[in-house]
Amino acid sequence: MTVAPYVPQGGDIVEDALLGGRVRLRQPARGYRAGMDAALLAAAAGAGPGERVIEAGCGAGAVLMQVVARTPGVRLTGVERDSAMAALARENAALNGVEAEIVAADVAAGFRALGLEPFDRAISNPPFFDDPGALRAPAAGKHAAWMADDGLAAWTRFLLKAVREGGRIVVVHRADRLADLLALLGVKAGSFSVRPVHPYADEPAKRVLVQAIKTGKAPLRLLSPLVLHDRSGGKHTAEAEAILRGEAALPF
Repeated sequence: MTVAPYVPQGGDIVEDALLGGRVRLRQPARGYRAGMDAALLAAAAGAGPGERVIEAGCGAGAVLMQVVARTPGVRLTGVERDSAMAALARENAALNGVEAEIVAADVAAGFRALGLEPFDRAISNPPFFDDPGALRAPAAGKHAAWMADDGLAAWTRFLLKAVREGGRIVVVHRADRLADLLALLGVKAGSFSVRPVHPYADEPAKRVLVQAIKTGKAPLRLLSPLVLHDRSGGKHTAEAEAILRGEAALPF
């Protein structure tokens, strides 16, 4: 698979190593850069070999590349409205020897516009804000990653349409949007599992990982939290470090 290198507009591209070096990722040196949220989503995706997985808003492909590194044989599709980032995702797939379909399309247009069959799993790290007044205007390179121009509802509609009945949706998002996520996904999905993610054990959760099953009816499960840092001077807790290195997952 040969892909022409992505040429950045107004910035440089750097290559980073993820999962202890198992994944090579080329991404912009400035602007939005994949980090902990991408690692958490990949660790929680839970896909099995042969399953079809679609990511809404795949960016440079950081999550997709980590998903397949964790579970070879997963069949990947990424959707990204920024055509330059979609091209970079294709380049990263080639760099890692991964077969992945990257579609340059807008989530707001809906899943049906893609003309694809429903997937086994749909995953996403939606933009964290949909109210421009809620935060200081982000840098231009981060706007698309931070700001959902069409609102969180457009993303949940896409995810609900993207999976078959019984299919699973996994999202990482701000903890203070948990009620909105449950309400929006609850229109067509249930059997929720929620894992809080705390920066420190003595601080409130800042992120949540949410799994929903389309047409699921089981009661909501609140799972044990993940704590990212401790106060002993280490950068991450042992559990968080194991996830970043690909040595542990976050099963639902």
